[in-house]
Amino acid sequence: MNTLALRDLIQRAQREEAGSGDLARQLEAQLLRLHPAIQLGVHDHRGVLTRFVERYVEQVPAMLDAAARVAGDAGIEAQVQPLLAIAGEFFIDHDATDRRALAELLDAAYLAHRLVEEINDRYIAHLGRPLIPLDTTVANLIAHQLLGEGYANRLDQAVAAAVAERLDAEVFARASVQAYRLQLELQEAGADWPSLARQLGVTLALNLAELAEGLPRPSATEDDSTPPTTGSSAYRAH
Repeated sequence: MNTLALRDLIQRAQREEAGSGDLARQLEAQLLRLHPAIQLGVHDHRGVLTRFVERYVEQVPAMLDAAARVAGDAGIEAQVQPLLAIAGEFFIDHDATDRRALAELLDAAYLAHRLVEEINDRYIAHLGRPLIPLDTTVANLIAHQLLGEGYANRLDQAVAAAVAERLDAEVFARASVQAYRLQLELQEAGADWPSLARQLGVTLALNLAELAEGLPRPSATEDDSTPPTTGSSAYRAH
């Protein structure tokens, strides 16, 4: 995967945002609609939320590179690389349509973070360690709300289906993967996962179960076929 292209796209989007301030204005309009459990600090709520989205997007290339390296070490690069490529292609779809605004890359970043989170969950279940030692759970919940429940749920479904197709139990039962698991067990346990959201100055006042219960759900009659302004119709191509 060519993450250099992703880095270039993100940097162009950051320069665009520095001149336009479009992301900051869009996020300011969402502040009153945020779930009360999302804590942005005492001052400059718009600034905190804007920096959160900027870093959330910016971190994707390094995260994908790290995931690819570890998948190679575990001997399942052939299964993981196509999953990571989905994230890269989603970013490039934005570039192909000449949409370089940072706000319009949030859904691509969410897809990438959720893919790695799902792969991480399977690594933990089968190998006892995460793919990469970064906890994005809270950050992903916040991005989920910013994108909108209906659209983010469709992205979640696409991620779950893609990972289930390529990373089943048989993959982790391979001799090469089991040898890698034994190697991990001989290593000292690492530090607690750093929380991406906490690093970016955003926290939750409730535990995750309570947050999930409190977030609004689409009704049976809700028409969520149109993505929000921060999303991309490119998702439907995947």
